[in-house]
Amino acid sequence: MLALAALLTHPAPAQLARETGPKCASSAVATAPVARPAEHGPLPTLLSQTGLYRPGSTTEIAPENRLYSPQYPLWSDAAVKRRWIGLPPRTQIDASNPEEWQFPSGTRFWKEFSFAGARVETRYLERLSDGTYRYASYVWDPALGDARLAPEGGLPGVSELAPNVQHDVPSREDCRVCHEGRSTPVLGFRALQLSTERDPLAPHREAIPSGSLTLEVLMSQGLLTNFPREWASRTPRIDAPSATARAAAGYLFANCAHCHNARGPLATLDLDLDQELIPTGYSTMLATVAGRASSYRLPGADSSQRVVPGRPQESALWFRMQSRFPAAQMPPLGTKIVDRDAVRLLDRFIRQM
Repeated sequence: MLALAALLTHPAPAQLARETGPKCASSAVATAPVARPAEHGPLPTLLSQTGLYRPGSTTEIAPENRLYSPQYPLWSDAAVKRRWIGLPPRTQIDASNPEEWQFPSGTRFWKEFSFAGARVETRYLERLSDGTYRYASYVWDPALGDARLAPEGGLPGVSELAPNVQHDVPSREDCRVCHEGRSTPVLGFRALQLSTERDPLAPHREAIPSGSLTLEVLMSQGLLTNFPREWASRTPRIDAPSATARAAAGYLFANCAHCHNARGPLATLDLDLDQELIPTGYSTMLATVAGRASSYRLPGADSSQRVVPGRPQESALWFRMQSRFPAAQMPPLGTKIVDRDAVRLLDRFIRQM
């Protein structure tokens, strides 16, 4: 790992600005302006000052912060992650809109990234009093025993992922691009993701950590309000025709639907990979990918389709998942290494369609 002090003298420009060419499964780029949060005091300089840990520690989590694990993890180049939410005392999450939970002001999220057994980065998300969110990344310095706030423009090359491949800390603008494709920018903390009925074929699935928050725990402990009563007897799951289809739809939901959905800036593309609680979620996803023309043209082809049933190699979605060429890859941000397990899963899914 490069020395943190040296990295801080060379802030990276936003990753989005570095990349060129078509970005998404349909070759479109989200160009809508992103609202910036109002100023609410400076971000803490050190991760230990954000409230994640007990005072004086950078290993012992403060008891008010609760661990959680989504059933469909976001692929981040094989990073091992831990995630926590900190709710303000005596507050609740409002599930009046089951698809878009509303979190009380002061809610904080942390996500820790480790590579090769070492903590490298911890990302921070906070809801402010005016309802906006702010984003930050903290880079671990082993010599300091703490993580320091990264520059707004991000940091390149903080850890080696593979020969000649380095992990970059994203810019805050990159965080907004990925998180603000829906009205609620919290990813991974939703009813489907916190369901205790875990998908056994989900790539990179994680065991539910002891003492962590699940949908059942949120409801039983009064931390979630205005939720559909049927959740108490029927936990949310993807209604797909096969185990492979369920896992594939879950992977696309977790890794792609924060941009490709029916409500965000890219809704006009009619590429909806959302699955959460929509009874027709799977069929909607299928209708927007199978046999649909793609504006991304496969090399050497006169025209391309998003998914050609039975033929993954002719499907733009599959092709872009297994590419890391900047003008072709999907997702466009946050990954430099192909998720081979997911590519194999999508290969089986498309062949079975």
